[in-house]
Amino acid sequence: MTTTLSKGETLSLVTLSLACVGIIANTFQGDGEPLIASLAFSGIAFAGTFSLIRWLGDVFMKAGLKGKDMSKVRKVEIPETMGAVCAIVYLLTIIVFIPFPFFKDIVAGTSGGGNRDIVVEIQQLETGRFLHRFPHSKLASYLSAILSLQSVVLLGIGDDLFDIRWRHKFFIPAFASIPMLVVYFVDFGVTQVVVPVPLRSYFGDLLDLSWAYYAYMAAVAIFCPNSINIFAGINGIEVSQSIVIASLLLVNDFLYLAPVTPYPHPAEDSHLFSVYLLLPFIGVSMALWWHNWYPAKVFVGDTYCYFAGMVFAIVGILGHFSKTLLLLFIPQIFNFVYSAPQLFKIVPCPRHRLPRFNARTGLLEPSVTQWAHPPSKLVCRGLKLLHVLRLLDIKENINGDVVESSNFTIINLWLVWFGPMREDRLAIGLLSMQAVCGILGLLIRHKFALWIFSADNRGFTVFHQYEKLV
Repeated sequence: MTTTLSKGETLSLVTLSLACVGIIANTFQGDGEPLIASLAFSGIAFAGTFSLIRWLGDVFMKAGLKGKDMSKVRKVEIPETMGAVCAIVYLLTIIVFIPFPFFKDIVAGTSGGGNRDIVVEIQQLETGRFLHRFPHSKLASYLSAILSLQSVVLLGIGDDLFDIRWRHKFFIPAFASIPMLVVYFVDFGVTQVVVPVPLRSYFGDLLDLSWAYYAYMAAVAIFCPNSINIFAGINGIEVSQSIVIASLLLVNDFLYLAPVTPYPHPAEDSHLFSVYLLLPFIGVSMALWWHNWYPAKVFVGDTYCYFAGMVFAIVGILGHFSKTLLLLFIPQIFNFVYSAPQLFKIVPCPRHRLPRFNARTGLLEPSVTQWAHPPSKLVCRGLKLLHVLRLLDIKENINGDVVESSNFTIINLWLVWFGPMREDRLAIGLLSMQAVCGILGLLIRHKFALWIFSADNRGFTVFHQYEKLV
């Protein structure tokens, strides 16, 4: 990989950055225009990430952060853990962005709002001033999101450096989620869920899950990072699936904002919070995608997977649409359930389950697990049933015992269904499925859900009835 920018790339990135800086400077002439500022910061984040990936490639290689692409004829070493660059640029971007969502409140609630003639009391020199109109809860949500992201990025970097075992790192995102769960408890605290109409005669309109709702949110924080981490193994798939999910989340957010919604929606602030976090995420991810798409010039590493998953968990939980979020994770949920036999050691699980590269054809084929000892009768019957249902490839010996089975990942399953294919075609097929499932998830959320719920929360009535965002 070249470690310098071409003249054309340099000119394009400098032009983009200067244009974004000009847009940001112009926002101060009004009310801050945080949405426009966020879009401009995303452009700067893209330019910064793109440049740093190029410049730091050799540095990472010399530090031993490198790996071989096993799905190529020439297995050349390329930089690894570039997701860390992406995550750090993102964190710096959203930290610098902090004043913009609160610009109007800062101006209205401080001396900037025309209160320069107010006399400061002596006791205020010790206790500080109280800004009764400032949205402290919104600031707390934003800061807790940054703290949770910093924690999970540390986990990702540690995993890339020390190759932490799956069973040891599985629950760590739950600890990283504690800051945002505390803020949720203090500032929102709703643990009731809307009961489907057919069940209301048994449970009432609302069902209070109490502490179980916090356990559910912690489970979401665990699932999102790990689900992206196990849906991996080919060039570009980790970043691309994240960009697809983030784009669909933005579509969902804009359904609650003007001009799609012609009135200030009660959930407007929650979805603006989501937009402010997702736009810079797409910016840094696009820069990483540029270098990670087939044929990959860098590897993203586990850091990006944990970082991306935690961004989604945060916007889902603090944006109060975690169930909508899970509808966009349908392929990841299927992949986790499908992988469970290997994850929980019912079926032997190799260290890596990426597809097998056939050097003769240049195509990827399903990777397999060799059975050193014949499986139990129950497991053998299960494997054969999956084979009949075209959910698995198996090989049997003359005695009818299973001696080889394809690995339980959605990537290998795709190859079982459609046969060997080139790596980029495989990635495009999987991403098409991700997009179709995500669009279906949004349709389920906003159209088909009306079959079992009395209203969609895009309307005012459901808020007046429940005061709960689904």
